[in-house]
Amino acid sequence: MTNPPRARGPLAAMYAGLALTVLATTAPYVDRGTTHLLADHIRAGYSSYPQARVDSAVTTYLVVLSVIGALGVLAWLTTAWAVHAGKRWARPAATVMFVLGTSIGLAGLLTKDTSGATGLPPQLGWAGMIPCLAGVVAIALMWGRPRLT
Repeated sequence: MTNPPRARGPLAAMYAGLALTVLATTAPYVDRGTTHLLADHIRAGYSSYPQARVDSAVTTYLVVLSVIGALGVLAWLTTAWAVHAGKRWARPAATVMFVLGTSIGLAGLLTKDTSGATGLPPQLGWAGMIPCLAGVVAIALMWGRPRLT
């Protein structure tokens, strides 16, 4: 069965958001193996930390960001399924997921820790916001059209 034409746009945006979420979730792991932005950011904010404590903080961030990413993947898959299945609750659920995801992304981007700096380096904070662009497109396409059922 093919998707009705009115569902193709939102679904395409949702699948793009899913891919961007996976990329944003893997970005801190790539950073850990290459540029060490997160470790350097923690070290700059807490210069008295020994290397073991910096490594522990990086690991904690990786766990937290992985859980957030997994929940994001689950949200994208659930809302895409709801749109595809023509569920009545698809638009409100997608809107709630967008608000939650954007709020979490903004928290990661803007929240300052006890050092006075943001908890995440700006590059990783902005990477966490990129999937929200696909979310706003999906929401606009969903609410700009008649109900998808």
